[in-house]
Amino acid sequence: MVKIDLKDRKILYQLDLDSRQSLTQIGKKVGLKKDVVSYRIKRMQDEGIIKNFWTAINTFMFGYDVFRIYISFQYVSQNIKNEIIQHFMNYRNTWAVKSHKGEIDLAVIVWTKNNYDFYHFWDETLDKYEDYFSKAIVSVYIQAFCYKKSYLLLDECDKSNRMMYRTTCGEKPIEIDEIDYNLLNEIAVNARIPLIELAEKLACSSQTVNYRLKNLIKSGVIQAFRVNLDLSKLGLQHFKVDIYLKEHKQKKAIWNFLKEKPYFEYLNVSVGWCDLEPEFVVKNVEELDQVFNDISSNFPDAIKKLNFWITEESYKERWLPVL
Repeated sequence: MVKIDLKDRKILYQLDLDSRQSLTQIGKKVGLKKDVVSYRIKRMQDEGIIKNFWTAINTFMFGYDVFRIYISFQYVSQNIKNEIIQHFMNYRNTWAVKSHKGEIDLAVIVWTKNNYDFYHFWDETLDKYEDYFSKAIVSVYIQAFCYKKSYLLLDECDKSNRMMYRTTCGEKPIEIDEIDYNLLNEIAVNARIPLIELAEKLACSSQTVNYRLKNLIKSGVIQAFRVNLDLSKLGLQHFKVDIYLKEHKQKKAIWNFLKEKPYFEYLNVSVGWCDLEPEFVVKNVEELDQVFNDISSNFPDAIKKLNFWITEESYKERWLPVL
């Protein structure tokens, strides 16, 4: 765990709201000079708190559907496990590959232009590795709601306006050209890359790059420029939670209850899994248990079962398919 002060937390919070903000803009919001902000960001990068800057891209707008695969392993050696992980990482339409501790060992998210493409890929996967899967469940990913990292600023959490954006299917597809795609490809995992450097890579003017960035934001393709944190350095853990309901009609009430909580970072929506899929950031399992008690006491007759997984390692996460 690395010690950081309130100013550092405010910088991280601002970087997650918009990591392309200038040092001067961040400095004005956190009460520090530009050079001090630069020093603190560099220090947190060196300490491993800041892993990278990334761009949230709404790939549903390119006409993709999303399938999610949850796998529990059996009879698997470390070499076979690594081979399976690499298999999913190598698939051109993989969005994310993450390992977990809990009910599920591996979570994989893939894009598909049509159901047959996914069927073909999944059929080949089962031919190779089915013997190592004690359970493999496929669900259709519908949408995700992202909330601000209020856990960084507990005493200054704005409960009334926490949602940042929604990534959802059913969007009207749009066409982008090669320059737009190459632009997205550059900023997907390097959101703070300077405009001049982007222009050099794309062989066009910085004015053109800036214009295209603004259009991609306006159209909703770019949803946010964010920061990727190593939560363990901050003494925090990420938990994926599955809530199964006795009464489905209580779903919205529980969601509204969670919206104001600083530990609530994502809500995933899918067909073929549980009723509510929040993601929480808290210190440890004991603190998560307090969250569960809070939910259960406020909705005593609504919940059938609660499960959680600890995110162990992210092998791949890139919000842009190969077009």
